[in-house]
Amino acid sequence: MLLKRKMPVSIPMRMWDRSIYLWSIRAIQLCLFLVSAIAAFLLRFEFSIPSQMKPALWSYVCLGILLKAGVFHTCGLGQGLWRYFGTRDLIRVARTNLIASGLCALAVAAAGPKPFPRSILIIDLLLSLLFSAGVRACPRFIVEWSSQSPRCSQTRAFIYGAGQAGALLCNEGRLNWVICGFIDDDPRKRDLLIHDFVVRGTGAELSELVRIHEVAEVLIAIPSATGKQMSRIVGYCQAAGVAFRILPAISDLTAGRGAVSQIRDVAVEDVLGRSAVVLDQSGILGKLHDRVALVTGAAGSIGSELCRQIARFEPAHLIALDISETGLFHLEQEMRRVVPKLKFHPEIGSIQNRQRLQEIFRLYQPNVVYHAAAYKHVPLMETHGFEAVENNVFGTYHTATVAAEFGVDDFVMISSDKAVRPTNIMGVTKRAAELVIRSLQNGGPRYVSVRFGNVLGSSGSVVPIFKRQIAAGGPVTVTHPEMRRYFMTIPEAAQLVLQASTMGSGGEIFVLDMGSPVRIVDLARQLILLSGLRPDKDIRIEFSGLRAGEKLCEELNLADEQTVATIHEKINAFTGVGIPFERAIRSLAALRHACENRDLRALLFELKNLVPDYNPSQELLNGIAEASLIRLGEALAENSRVTPGTPALSIPERLAH
Repeated sequence: MLLKRKMPVSIPMRMWDRSIYLWSIRAIQLCLFLVSAIAAFLLRFEFSIPSQMKPALWSYVCLGILLKAGVFHTCGLGQGLWRYFGTRDLIRVARTNLIASGLCALAVAAAGPKPFPRSILIIDLLLSLLFSAGVRACPRFIVEWSSQSPRCSQTRAFIYGAGQAGALLCNEGRLNWVICGFIDDDPRKRDLLIHDFVVRGTGAELSELVRIHEVAEVLIAIPSATGKQMSRIVGYCQAAGVAFRILPAISDLTAGRGAVSQIRDVAVEDVLGRSAVVLDQSGILGKLHDRVALVTGAAGSIGSELCRQIARFEPAHLIALDISETGLFHLEQEMRRVVPKLKFHPEIGSIQNRQRLQEIFRLYQPNVVYHAAAYKHVPLMETHGFEAVENNVFGTYHTATVAAEFGVDDFVMISSDKAVRPTNIMGVTKRAAELVIRSLQNGGPRYVSVRFGNVLGSSGSVVPIFKRQIAAGGPVTVTHPEMRRYFMTIPEAAQLVLQASTMGSGGEIFVLDMGSPVRIVDLARQLILLSGLRPDKDIRIEFSGLRAGEKLCEELNLADEQTVATIHEKINAFTGVGIPFERAIRSLAALRHACENRDLRALLFELKNLVPDYNPSQELLNGIAEASLIRLGEALAENSRVTPGTPALSIPERLAH
C-alpha cells in the first residue's frame, strides 16, 4: 500500500510571540556588533589595548552599533527563521556586512576619533560577518543534526535522481526527511557525493538498498523523465515496497516556490509522459488581452480549464455560459478567489435557446467564442440520438450564427477524434457540427474546429471511473484488451486550443498532437500501481466487451483531409472538402423534422447522408428494426379494428401515414 505522510505544517506565530521573536533577534545582533567591535580592537593590539585608544574604542562601538543596526534592519536581516538559513541568506548577510562596514569607514574618516587604526575596520568586518552568519547557521545545524538521530521521527528517504533537481531537493528536503542518499540509473555516478550524501546505486538495486538503509519513501527528482522512464521508476518503488512522490518540472522550481512545497504524489499523467506545452504567448495575448471572451460549456472539464487559461491573459471580460447551475457556481467561486481582478460573468443558459444566446451576446458583445458545450458520453448518446443532435448540432449552429449576427471575430469549436469515420451518435453529431460551421465561413467570423481525443481527468474520461472502482476494491472494468485511446491532460488540451485559435484564416480543422494511443488496460494497471496495489492480485481487471458505438482505436483525420503543417509543432491543420451552405441548411431542416417527429430512422438516414463515413452501431440499427416491427404490429392491429363500411388502408399506406 502506498504510504502517505503529512508534510510538516508551519503554524503562524501569534502577534505577541512574533514581537518577542523579532526583538530577540535584534538584541542578539546588537550583542554581536558589540562583541565584534571590541574583539577587533583586542586582536589589533594583541589583547592589550593602549589607554590612549580606549576613547576611540568606545566611540567606534557606539558608532558601529548604530550604523550596523540601521543597515541590518533596512536590509531585512532583523527578521526571518534562522533554521532555514541557506546559501542565498549567506550572500545577503555578506552584502549587508559590506555595506555596514563601508558606512562605518566613511563615518570614521569624516568625524571619527583620531588616531584610528584602519586595520580595525577590516578585522571588524570579518568578525561581524563570521558572527552574524554563524549565529544564523547554528539553528539549522542543530535541526539537521537532530534529524539524523536514530530517535528522530522524520521519514527516512532516498532521492531518485542525482541531478540539478535532486541536489535542490536535497538542500531543502533535509529539514523534512532524513536523507539517506541518492539513487541514479547512471552507473558512473555511483559513490559520488552531493551535499555530503552518497549516490548509493541504481534503480534496479532499490529493493536491496531500501532494506539496508531502512528507507520508507523515495522522492523522485527527475523532472525531464519520459513516461517510459517514470513507469520503470514506479515499478522499482513498488517492488521495494516504499512510498514514492515526485518533484514537478524544473521550470516550476524557478517560479519563486520551494522544491519541498511542490513534492506531490505521482499521477497517471507522469507515467504517460505528456511533455509540457510551449505556447506562443504573444499571439494568444493579442487575441485575448483587453478583449471580451465567451466560453460555452464553461462548467465542464475543458470549459472550466479554458476559463482558467484565458484569465492568465487578462481579458477585458470573461463570460462563462453553461446550463449547469452548480458547476457554474463553483467556477465563479474559484475565479473570484484566484483572479479577483478579473471581470468574470457567469451566465446560466442553454445553447439550444437562441433567444437566450442573443441576450448574452447583445449584453457583452464578445470578440472571441470558445464553444465547448456538448453532450459527449458515447453510450448515453447512443440511446439519446435526438438530444445529441439538438445539442451538438443545432446548439452549435445557433451559437455560431448568433456569433455572426453580433460581429464576433473568432469562433472556435471543440470537436473530438470520434468525429473521424464515426461509429456512434456522439461522433457523427460532432462531425456534422464541424461541417455546419465550416459551411458558414463567408467572410464573417473566423470559424475553426479543434479536434482532440480523451482528456485525462475530465468528466468523460475513464480515469475517474477507474479510481472509483479501485477505491471500492475493484474490479476495474475494461471493455476490451486491445482498446486504445489518445490521451492528453486538461491543461495541455486547453492551452493548445488557445494556440490553435490564433492560427488559420477560417474553415480549418486543427488536430492536436496526441502522441501514441494508449491501451486502456495498461492505463488501468498504472492507476492500480499508483494506488499502491497490485493488478490482478489486489485489484482484478475484468473485460466487459465493447459497448454500443465504440471502436477499438480512434483516428485523427479522414481519408480526404490533407495535413497542413502549422507554426506549432503540436498542432496540425486539416483541409478537405466541405459542404455548401445551402446543403447544410437542407440537412439541418431534415434533421429538425426528424427530431420533431421523433423519427429515429429518418434521423439516421439524414446523418448518414450528411456524413457518408458514418457507420451506425448494430445496437442502434436493431433498435430501429424493433421500432419498425412495433409500428407494423400497431398498423395490423388498427387495420383489424376498422369500422364496417370504412375503406381499409393497406399496410404500406398505414405505415406511410
